Amino acid sequence: MKIIDAHLHLFPSEPGTDAMAEAVGHVNSVDHLRQIYGELNMVHGVVMGNRSLEVGFHHYPRDLFHYCVGLDSLVLRRGSHIPEDLPDQVEEHLKRENCCGVKLYPGYNRIWLSDPVYEPVYRLAERYDKPVAVHMGLTAHPRAHLKYSHPLALDEAAADFPRTRFVMCHFGNPFLADAAAVLEKNPNVCADLSGLLDGPVALDAYFARQRAYVDQLRGWMEYVEDWSRFLFGTDFPGVDVANYVEFIRRLVPEEHHHAVFFDNANRVYQLGLKA
Repeated sequence: MKIIDAHLHLFPSEPGTDAMAEAVGHVNSVDHLRQIYGELNMVHGVVMGNRSLEVGFHHYPRDLFHYCVGLDSLVLRRGSHIPEDLPDQVEEHLKRENCCGVKLYPGYNRIWLSDPVYEPVYRLAERYDKPVAVHMGLTAHPRAHLKYSHPLALDEAAADFPRTRFVMCHFGNPFLADAAAVLEKNPNVCADLSGLLDGPVALDAYFARQRAYVDQLRGWMEYVEDWSRFLFGTDFPGVDVANYVEFIRRLVPEEHHHAVFFDNANRVYQLGLKA
């Protein structure tokens, strides 16, 4: 079965990010990731952009990656600086064939998804028919504010911009009931299943130890009753990729593996890959 990684990050080599990859048994490099992808029959990835709006910063091997231009806390300076030409800069990316969407980080920037600053971004995403992926749920550091990344914040944007397509990253974990409600209510929202597990984990022991959480996660995914709305993703470099593939395999019914691991990301991000 072919697999698309619909959510990963590629960081420049530096001590912090190199150590993050090494902690889960990986190397922070494209060459290493290409090797791992080959071993697991992972045929493509969607890079969630960080650090810069410069078009020249976002050059990835086109045979392996598309990317979403990211408006993270380094770009918007934790919400304290919004470039006047932000829509123009975003559009320069959306014009590119290998840019397949936009990525927002509301918890880190402390900006509500209903803030007017995002309206032209939503309109551009609608015009180019490319989705807006949004970090939802827990954040990587405590300085972020969870209220901005709660799934109910996405409900407001999805309802007000019904012709814009949204991807709720991380299924809003751990706000699973609210995340499922937002998907059920808004047909223009889907969810990726990245970043639900940190590091390499002994899965048999984890499923026994965290049975209550796993049952809730599986239960709220089943509640949506539409497996075309879920996309596999890893959140590399924060996870052991092979371990994470197996984790999601155990959560998703086997008859829906092809949809979740390949078809849905191929459709949502319009990657044009052959099954």
